Amino acid sequence: MWQATFLIFLAMLGGVAITLQGQFMGLMEQTIGSRMSLLITFGTSGLVILLLVPLTGGVQLANWKDVPWYAASTGLLGIVIVGSIGYVGPRMGLATGFTLIIATQLIAAALIDHYGWFGSTVRPIDVYKILGLIAMVVGVQLLTR
Repeated sequence: MWQATFLIFLAMLGGVAITLQGQFMGLMEQTIGSRMSLLITFGTSGLVILLLVPLTGGVQLANWKDVPWYAASTGLLGIVIVGSIGYVGPRMGLATGFTLIIATQLIAAALIDHYGWFGSTVRPIDVYKILGLIAMVVGVQLLTR
């Protein structure tokens, strides 16, 4: 029971952190530009992880060769994610921008689950997921008007 509660809390914490990051990235992007705000964001993240790795057991790359090649794109994807949030947020508003980002994210996730792409477990799309996605698209239409 506590594990499920912890996971829900962690997901909610992540949601708040993403929203705050969107606002803060938007402020930096409008003040110092996209490239510098990304440099500060990822530079700070890099420094923190460089400090954490030695404190938490060091580098463990023995299984690196077993990681699919496309998984190495996560850093580039992070730049796209953070950059788009920072650019879209102040121009469209956080609610509208995140609505579009999250709706697209959920549609992509449903397709990845359904087809088992990129090593994911196949979780077929059923009528309830389709209805949920349709409701979400209607919600996007209402929120972005």
